[in-house]
Amino acid sequence: MAGNFWQSSHYQQWVLDKQDLMRERQADLKVITEDEYQKVMIFFSNFIQALGEQLKVRQQVIATATIYFKRFYARNSLKCIDPWLMAPTCIFLASKVEEFGVISNSRLITTCQTVVKNKFPHAFNGDYPYRIQNVLECEFYLLEMMDCCLILYQPYRPLTQFCNDLKPENDLLPLSWRIVNDSLRTDVPLLYPPYLIAIACLHMACVIKQKDVKQWFAELSVDMDKILEISRQILALYEMWKTYDEKKEIAGILSKIPKPKLNPSREEGNNISNIDTTVIPTSQAAINWSQQPGK
Repeated sequence: MAGNFWQSSHYQQWVLDKQDLMRERQADLKVITEDEYQKVMIFFSNFIQALGEQLKVRQQVIATATIYFKRFYARNSLKCIDPWLMAPTCIFLASKVEEFGVISNSRLITTCQTVVKNKFPHAFNGDYPYRIQNVLECEFYLLEMMDCCLILYQPYRPLTQFCNDLKPENDLLPLSWRIVNDSLRTDVPLLYPPYLIAIACLHMACVIKQKDVKQWFAELSVDMDKILEISRQILALYEMWKTYDEKKEIAGILSKIPKPKLNPSREEGNNISNIDTTVIPTSQAAINWSQQPGK
């Protein structure tokens, strides 16, 4: 693990460019609109949040899992691996990386079945089809795609430090924290360093609470244009939420997305069948990582 953000794989490999992000999405944008793509990402972020809350993991684990999910689909089409499988896989991996502890196999699958049935029946008809062997194999593909760059820097720590610096305005932390959580539903975590996201969310909280901290922001050595762009993306999310009815819309949007190609040989072997293996080969590096002691 790098000693600081600037030396980490997060900064060096996973702060992406907006144009590159949009170029990678072109295959998906041929079948759904950009707004619909964002709604898919919002939906599965909500699914990961619901899984995490049901499993009683920390918010840090949920945030890491959400970003893993976004990283995978930043480099791959939605048809490569079923998002319904990738979401619990991300939670499973994030719980280990964030040292929460390994979630038991049976508990993970049982929780997926319960959450899908009770909270998302409008989006998924029937029983949850995946089993733990599917999750374990999917984890290899996720590790391969991220090149085992698993350590993430989240906005929560710098946000807490900034709020401590604003001691007279310490009631800003709860609202700022919620805005950071909302930012996970956007592309912001893929495009900007976490400290900028923390500053932008704190700035939004100050505006909402009508706190005059202009002098504090003026003394920061940051690019305020980037802060404003982060704020604009989060505000665009809030504007979308005003008219977005998930229960009515999401099933129709998901039905437009091509399903992953089936691999007959894997299907017969009761392994993961909903992976387009011509697109994402399993790597020996990923397998070796999983075989390390304690993994």
